[in-house]
Amino acid sequence: MKNVIITGTSRGIGYELVALFADKGYNVLALSRNEVPVSGLGISNCTCFPCDITSTADLKKVASFLKSNWKKVDILINNSGYLVNKPFEKLKMEDFQASYEVNVFGAAALTQIALPYMNKDGHVVNISSMGGIQGSMKFPGLAAYSSSKGAIITLTEVLAEEYKETGPAFNALALGAVQTEMLEEVFPGYQAPLSALEMAQYIMDFSLLGNQYYNGKTLQVSASTP
Repeated sequence: MKNVIITGTSRGIGYELVALFADKGYNVLALSRNEVPVSGLGISNCTCFPCDITSTADLKKVASFLKSNWKKVDILINNSGYLVNKPFEKLKMEDFQASYEVNVFGAAALTQIALPYMNKDGHVVNISSMGGIQGSMKFPGLAAYSSSKGAIITLTEVLAEEYKETGPAFNALALGAVQTEMLEEVFPGYQAPLSALEMAQYIMDFSLLGNQYYNGKTLQVSASTP
């Protein structure tokens, strides 16, 4: 019985991940600022409560839950994401700050909380983007988002090296376009080649087995070119 933490679970990929893991019988801690969608699923082996990963007070609630209930974390999927689409000259420092607080700093803080409960066979999966891959095609308006997704890739590589003797394994998945609510909000009318459920299935399978083959790696997961 594995214990799995997933962030960004109120919609899209994160929401689908909760159902997939729970259906397999795993214990799930679903973290999102809005817990209502997941709580409405009525899943007995899923715990959810409001959690903003950029909030110290909310992160303390996670730490308290792990100490009191789980004792061990097998998989952490840092899926929360913040995306802003603006021309560079119109971006404010607040836009950059919000992107990095969710996509990098929040993920790092939650990882620090989970690490004491993870061992050699644990797996931390950081959800990045093709926009964060050096040399990949970039899109105007995504300076804050893509640069933050590049940062989480580098963080993944550093942590894999730092914890290579004791575990857990750290890997990143650089996702291409996926048909989610966030994509529709930022790029109205764009049709992605993969659904949130299809991508969630891949992420679940990788989180369960990928650490046997990879550590400190970034896998590009994109069905489109670019």
